[in-house]
Amino acid sequence: MAAKVFFLFLSLLFLHISLNHATSNPDSEPLLAFKATSDSSNALATWNSSSDPCTTWVGVSCTRSRVSRLVLENLGLSGSFEALTGLTQLRVLSLKRNRLSGPIPDLSNLTSLKLLFLSYNDFSGDFPASVTSLFRLYRLDLAYNNLSGEIPETVNHLTHLLTLRLEANRFSGSISGLNIPNLQEFNVSANRLSGEIPKSLSIFSESAFAQNPGLCGSPVQNCKTETDPTRPGGAIASPVIPARNPTVVASSPTSLPSSSTSTKSEKSTSHHNGGSRISPAALIAIIVGDVLVLFLVSLLLYCYFWRNFAAKMRQGKSSSKLLETEKIVYSSSPYSAQPTFERGQMVFFEGVKRFELEDLLRASAEMLGKGGFGTAYKAVLDDGNVVAVKRLKDAQIGGKNQFEQHMAVLGKLSHLNIVSLRAYYFAREEKLLVYDYMPNGSLFWLLHGNRGPGRTPLDWTTRLKIAAGAARGLGFIHSSCAPLKLTHGNIKSTNILLDKTGNARVSDFGLSAFSPSTSAASAPRSCGYRAPELLEGRKVTQKSDVYAFGVLLLEILTGKCPSAVVDGGSGGGYGGLVDLPRWVQSVVREEWTAEVFDLELMRYKDIEEEMVGLLQVAMACTTAVPDQRPRMSQVVKMIDEIRGVAGSPPHEGFDSMTESPALSEDTCGASQ
Repeated sequence: MAAKVFFLFLSLLFLHISLNHATSNPDSEPLLAFKATSDSSNALATWNSSSDPCTTWVGVSCTRSRVSRLVLENLGLSGSFEALTGLTQLRVLSLKRNRLSGPIPDLSNLTSLKLLFLSYNDFSGDFPASVTSLFRLYRLDLAYNNLSGEIPETVNHLTHLLTLRLEANRFSGSISGLNIPNLQEFNVSANRLSGEIPKSLSIFSESAFAQNPGLCGSPVQNCKTETDPTRPGGAIASPVIPARNPTVVASSPTSLPSSSTSTKSEKSTSHHNGGSRISPAALIAIIVGDVLVLFLVSLLLYCYFWRNFAAKMRQGKSSSKLLETEKIVYSSSPYSAQPTFERGQMVFFEGVKRFELEDLLRASAEMLGKGGFGTAYKAVLDDGNVVAVKRLKDAQIGGKNQFEQHMAVLGKLSHLNIVSLRAYYFAREEKLLVYDYMPNGSLFWLLHGNRGPGRTPLDWTTRLKIAAGAARGLGFIHSSCAPLKLTHGNIKSTNILLDKTGNARVSDFGLSAFSPSTSAASAPRSCGYRAPELLEGRKVTQKSDVYAFGVLLLEILTGKCPSAVVDGGSGGGYGGLVDLPRWVQSVVREEWTAEVFDLELMRYKDIEEEMVGLLQVAMACTTAVPDQRPRMSQVVKMIDEIRGVAGSPPHEGFDSMTESPALSEDTCGASQ
């Protein structure tokens, strides 16, 4: 008997512990309350009081044991979701395509909410006023419901909002006061709105305003205008207003026309028209005077415009000389004036169509950009071939032999994710490097170019692909010639180029061997990517490359330029530049990890886990202690795991010399 009592006691104790464990999560109660009132079909069967919501509950995702994401779409849920307003850590809420009804409850407790999707339900009542207090909101979708009333101008308080979808409701009134600066997706079609479309919303397509007969202005039909015979053209550029009774006049006598004034005017006109005629002599004098005035005016105009034209001509000649100089960008042929000096020659690597220096001199040239070692140009040769040429100006080269040996190593590196060196030219006062031309620009331009309305954002899949490709390219450089321990030395977004198929290609590698100095002052434009040890004057290493690559990943994730100048130079960076790793670490420390991500990425769903994964890789790469940073081969594997793709193909492995068959131990040793 005593044994049975003891066994019963243990059972009750175990049940009590289980229930305490299940109810220890403060989010369990509101979730179970919602299930009790809205899940008549038991679609949420995995939700039960005996388990933790962060384990197996369908549609529930957690961060630090609190529910942060709730996606319950197309499950036949009904009634109200007021119980869910107790999930104070919720960041994503999607209840699309259910049968929820009634007014949208007060959401002001959901201060962390970023994405809210309530479309395709039966919600009624006014626009939820509490939504306008959710200042972190990026996406708001209330489409296909029965909401009515006006759209309040307090929506303008949602300054981070990227998406606002309100179509297929019964909203009425004006939207002329709406002005949300970052809005990228907008739709109010199929409502009962009226009035003029504000300029801030006219950038959206006509379909965003369709089926609102009362709306007018760009991009739909122009607003009708009244005619006013007292104005030139008779038009008033304002929407139609119901006409007032034309028989009603103002009671003030001053508003009536003055008969005496009118009479005086008529008499004056009559006198002017019917008075004495002008004599022939006076008429001739008037004509001569007009001719003289016209002549003087013409003379003055002629002198004025001729002086400006002459100045522009002089300036044009000067500009044309500059353009001509810029056209012959590679060399002004200094050797022709020194016949005793031996000219250099173009040295080509395998599989490259040969050409001479004169071909480059004749080529149509376009500047691509200036870097730490010189200026890069796009050159179109006479035969139509296009190459990129870097003219080395700031490099410290010990001598011809050292230069040629180093180029022999770089020229034999071949990989899908690096920009191949095709040829070089060496002379006493001219050093040229010839590369494959990459037609799709740089990562820098894709991330930072044309920020504002009309910009095509760089999507997450492409960013992750570019990051993976750049990692492979840098990893290949690090492992391709083990005795030399090759480095890049200048990893940054302007040196990650894209070929015609969109593959990321690492450019400008191997030039750090000619760097005059590694101090911070020597390369202020690259400071944002430089490892802390380089700022102390140490040499570039593969570990410092890993740090710079980590900063590059942060740039991809945040959309912020690491070398952006801070006002007053007090941004916590080096030399007045943003220290991006330090900023990210401070934000993450405050447990606002989501705040570091680029606003343009918030439009994409189901990528939060991948972004956090890549952020962890970036933070590992930017560790202050060099020995604690991963090797690039490890970085490649981590990014591949985030992408969910298989590991590197055998020919792209990083632990062997077989990736570039032309490289041998002799070749590597040649430049030692």
